[in-house]
Amino acid sequence: MKDILLHICCAPCGSASVERLLSEDWRVTLYYYMPNIYPLEEWEKRKFYIEKLAQHFGVQLLVGEYEHDFWREQVKGLEAEKEGGIRCHSCFKTLLAATAKKTEELGFEHFATTLTISPHKNSAVIKEFGEQYTTYTHYDFKKKDGYKRSIELSKELDLYRQCYCACEFSMNTRKKEETK
Repeated sequence: MKDILLHICCAPCGSASVERLLSEDWRVTLYYYMPNIYPLEEWEKRKFYIEKLAQHFGVQLLVGEYEHDFWREQVKGLEAEKEGGIRCHSCFKTLLAATAKKTEELGFEHFATTLTISPHKNSAVIKEFGEQYTTYTHYDFKKKDGYKRSIELSKELDLYRQCYCACEFSMNTRKKEETK
């Protein structure tokens, strides 16, 4: 059995991702590092449901710091960029770099991210950024009906499914779409 540090953004995205890794005989440790989430109450709510998910699957959970000011510096000047564009790419780089660092600190040989399960995230872009790290193991978790399975598991496990990606910019975009 191999160990993997799995960067997790939220419980729904983690649900089918963890299930798949466990079915492939990985020993999974979750790493919740999402300084982009806004507001802090949303970060805490997602953390609560990730804890519930970790308990359900019997996997360890490590929680990173909520470093929102640091994250804002990483995307400074990109605030007006469209969802899925350059700002999101900068965010992916930040999340993957932190996970790679944690992977090295803890002595893991592999890490992956649940970000690839979303149909709104470009897995090829995430793979390109991830492959900068020798410990990155690419999984496109949306394949093999991963996203569909995450919706099923979210219902079965009564997991909170947020209505926006994470940051205040995606939240504002969602609010604008809802008022149209």
